This record gives sequence, structure tokens and C-alpha cells, in this order.
Amino acid sequence: MALHVMEEANRCLQCKKPRCQEGCPIHTNIPQVIRLLKEGKLNDAGWMLFENNPLTTVCSLVCNHENQCEGHCVRGIKEAPVHFSIIESYISTTYANQMVKGPAPSNGRKAAVIGAGPAGLTVAIILARYGYGVTIFDSRDKIGGVMRYGIPDFRLPDSVLDDMAYRHLELKGIRFRPNTYIGSAITIDDLFRDGYQSVFVGAGLWKPRKLNIRGESLGHVTYAINYLASPAAFRLGERIMVIGTGNSAMDCARTAIRHGARYVSCVNLTDTLTASQYESSYAKLEGVDFIYNKCTLEIREDGVILADSQKDENGRIVPIPGTEKLYPCTGVIVAVSQGAESNLIASTKDIDTSKSGLLSVDADGHTSRPGVFAAGDAASGARTVVEAVANSKRVAEAMHEYMQSLPLPVTTDYPNAPIVETIDAAAQAEQML
Repeated sequence: MALHVMEEANRCLQCKKPRCQEGCPIHTNIPQVIRLLKEGKLNDAGWMLFENNPLTTVCSLVCNHENQCEGHCVRGIKEAPVHFSIIESYISTTYANQMVKGPAPSNGRKAAVIGAGPAGLTVAIILARYGYGVTIFDSRDKIGGVMRYGIPDFRLPDSVLDDMAYRHLELKGIRFRPNTYIGSAITIDDLFRDGYQSVFVGAGLWKPRKLNIRGESLGHVTYAINYLASPAAFRLGERIMVIGTGNSAMDCARTAIRHGARYVSCVNLTDTLTASQYESSYAKLEGVDFIYNKCTLEIREDGVILADSQKDENGRIVPIPGTEKLYPCTGVIVAVSQGAESNLIASTKDIDTSKSGLLSVDADGHTSRPGVFAAGDAASGARTVVEAVANSKRVAEAMHEYMQSLPLPVTTDYPNAPIVETIDAAAQAEQML
């Protein structure tokens, strides 16, 4: 592994104007990281990666490298690009094992983060570096959000996220409150009441978009976001049809194969896949079939009715009458994107949203309500992990600036309440023996 990494590092041309860095949404200083590695300064390279991108271990595995750093590598014009993803993964995972530094000195202020996905984790980590007392609230039982519950384990092992929970949360003093949905028993107003001076909304898109066709509620049908969260819970049989051809659809198809499906097909409206070439090539390699230029009309107990598609005079894709056919299958996974949940917004006063239900924010993540910030899927719709990190870094700095302009909060309404002496039952029992 190390030899292979060094071979890739030695291929780097150390360009004066690094196209790879320009292609990275978070502008990782790739030439400098590689230079430090070649000089034997692995820890310095690791520190640089984590300072720039708290989720570097994740991004090295799940980024769309072919269109970002590696896709912009000048070597890739005539030959294979430098595979920085391999280098980044090696450095970040090796260095992560040495990250044992405790929390920064407290600055006396608290911030709340809603959502433990890539946006929320990024904001929490950066604010903790400044000494804020950070609590992350999430409706699930573990951190990761879409990284854990929307990306299969064979692409992003849970162990990477578990290590992040230890290195970045536990060691840094960041509190995590699981199984807590903000907008139900606890609202954003409650958070401000309890002394949080700023609230970050980084909730993901967990509401599946429907096809709105007959048969969508049948027992052998599910949505991608639900399936990927717990694929072993579903019994969809050996012939699966996935409606959609994005990266999420590829994840569903490849996961279905790993859970016993023998025949998996993905249906696409046009002749062009929306998934990356990297993801779709792996799906094809593993035996996934693709059905192009089809509209999905109806789901039945024994299969799906598809029809040939065409564009009408308004540019919309519509079915061609008379071309309807039944494609047999035992299970259906609908993978046509997700939307935002509404309870959080409905329970919060004076906060504006777009027509699609996303939070309206400015360039620095300010919402229409003072002290409430947002980034990631909740504000921009579905984006990649590294894009969420890049946007959230900027928002975290805006939150820091905002909170520093406020007076220190009052910590309690009852500062003079006496402390009741507790009884250590175990120690008392020892004394009696």
C-alpha cells in the first residue's frame, strides 16, 4: 500500500498553477500535501489535510474524483491522472490514529448544530476549535447522516465514521444528542432559551420524492433513502428494478446484489446516465442492467409498466402511447431524489424558505432569523460531501463572527441555588463491611 502511494506521489508534477487544487471544491493544497509526504513529513501532511477539511478521511473515499481533483490533473490529458484519492486516504487514516488532542479552552459560549451529516459535523468541529460548547442534535442514533445511512458500507465503512465520532467529537468535547428530532418536542426557540447563542441547521433531505403513479404503496416497493439506511430489513426478491440512474440508484443496485438479488435493472428516462462514470462503471461490472429511454407508468405486484419516452413541444419527457410493456420484477426501489422535511420549518418563527422547501440563506448561511444559519442539503439541495464541507466552513466562520458580537449569555436563572450533597452508596457500603 505505502509503495503504491509513493509511486502515485512521485508522478505529481508539482505544477506552479495546480489544476487539481482548482478542481477541488474545498481547494485542498494537493501539491504541498504530496511534497510533505515525499519529504517524510506525513504528520505535517495529515495536519494540513484535516485543518482544511475535517472530513478528509470521508472525502478521500466518496468524492467524485474523476470530475474534481483527478479530473483536472494535467497528467490526465494524455495518460492516467495522479490518483490523489489514494494518497489522501493513506495520509488521513494514518494521521487520524494520532489525533488525541483534547478540547480547546472554553470561550463561555454555546452553539447548537441540527443534523450530524457532513455540514453539521464540519460546523461543529470548526466551532469547537474556537472553544465553543457545541451540541449536535440528530434524529438518528449515530453520527454521519447521509454518509452513514445513505452511502453503502462497501463504499464508506461505518468504522471511518465511528473513528470520526471518537477523534472529533468525544476528544474535542462536542456533545451528541441522538434520537432527537428538532421541531417536535424540542424547537429552535427552546435552544435559544437554553443559552445557545447560534443555531446551525444542517438537516439532510430525508423525505423521498415520489413518482406519483399507481402502485407506489405496494409492499414490494421502497425508496432509495429508506433502503440504503437498512437494506437487510427489506425482502425484495431476486429480480429488482431501480427507478433512476443517479449515484444513489447505483448504490441501491450494487447493495441489492450484495443482499441476494440475482437480476438488477436501472430504468432511465433518457439515454444519458446521471450517475458518475466511476459509479456506473462499477454497477455494470457487477452485472447491473440499464434500460434507457423509458417512462415509468405503473407498478404492479408482478412488475413495472414502462413506455418509450420522447420530448414534447415544451421539452418535457413524456411516454409514447401504445408502447407500454410489463417488465417483470419482484421488488422496486424508487431512486429519484429526496426533499426536505417540513416539521422543523413549521415549528420555527420568522424563517423563510424557497418554493421547494429549502431554507433561504445568503452567501454566508444567514437565514431570515437572526442567529439561525444553514448550509448543506437543507439550504442548497442535494450536493456532494465535499461541497457541503466547503460551504459549511464559510458558514462556521460567519457564526463565529456573529456570536463574538453578542454579550456572554446568562447561564442559569438560579445562580444561588445550594448544592445538595450526594451520597456515594458504593463507598458507604465499603465502610460498613
